[in-house]
Amino acid sequence: MDIQNIDRVPAFTTKDGSEIRELLAHRNSCIRNQTLAEARLPSGQSTTAHHHVKTEEIYYVLEGRGRMRIGSETAEVGPGDAVAIPPGALHQMTNLGPGVLKFLCCCAPGYEHEDTVLIEGLC
Repeated sequence: MDIQNIDRVPAFTTKDGSEIRELLAHRNSCIRNQTLAEARLPSGQSTTAHHHVKTEEIYYVLEGRGRMRIGSETAEVGPGDAVAIPPGALHQMTNLGPGVLKFLCCCAPGYEHEDTVLIEGLC
């Protein structure tokens, strides 16, 4: 049985600059076709705008307030909001609140640095 606890999962920084704790993935469980991770973004910070060639994502906001950009659209998001991000869609998350923004990232296929294409210079 694979059970991971957020307090015992090491953090790493993804290619887009967010701090991730990968809860379930092929690297630490029997899961092979998706990943589940918690992302943490400090106050006032943004991920680097990026897209994924193959991966679709779902972001689910746990704590804090953010601004989600997908393509040319933006929306404020907060606890309880789920965001669908199709493969190839440019996206970026910005923390609008005073505390850490925490959100779950579900990726299928699973997250890999090699599938992330950064778009520098977008705010």
